[in-house]
Amino acid sequence: MSAVPIDQPADLDLVRASYDRVADNYVEMNLTDVNAYPWLRTAIDGFANAVQGLGPVLDVGCGPGDVTAYLAGRGLDVSGVDLSARMIEHARRRFPEQRFAVASATELELADSSYGGILGWWSLFNLPRDVLAQVLRSFARALVPGGHFIIATHLGDGERSRAEAYGGLPVTWTTHLWQPEPLWALLTAAGLSRVAELRVDQSVAGVPSLVLVAQR
Repeated sequence: MSAVPIDQPADLDLVRASYDRVADNYVEMNLTDVNAYPWLRTAIDGFANAVQGLGPVLDVGCGPGDVTAYLAGRGLDVSGVDLSARMIEHARRRFPEQRFAVASATELELADSSYGGILGWWSLFNLPRDVLAQVLRSFARALVPGGHFIIATHLGDGERSRAEAYGGLPVTWTTHLWQPEPLWALLTAAGLSRVAELRVDQSVAGVPSLVLVAQR
């Protein structure tokens, strides 16, 4: 197991409670349907092809499980984890054949060289930038040689504090926006090499999307 602890964000409990609060609305709004966004689905499909046969895949921040189930349908041995217990309840109800657990990206203890692929699909943008750097290093160590990591996040500069989301429900979290080069710098520092980059104007959040794929 990795012996390097990851700093816990000061707002971790607030973020967890916020996602628990909005989980029901989030599922009803069907915001994680991969097929609704063809360019983003193309990135997921490319990732699935790249990691096929390399080992298990971990969907970090899986929410109600749509992407996890989609990848399982592509033949991958995939499991999902999420900070929100309520999100995981929905994931287990909707996809009972899949494996899900409650855990924060900062709380995982991942064995070195144990995963063929790891996803952070719109699930890491709440992490402070210094904490994200630590999380990415832990992911890089957990990948097998040749394994891939894919991250999808909001493209932009600075931060946005959110007080409501998903139907006007109260939340407390910060969305950290990213430009490609600073995020590539974190991935490179973690020991990963560039594979692909996709920028898409389309986004359910009203913010352009950024997808990066890196390889150990």
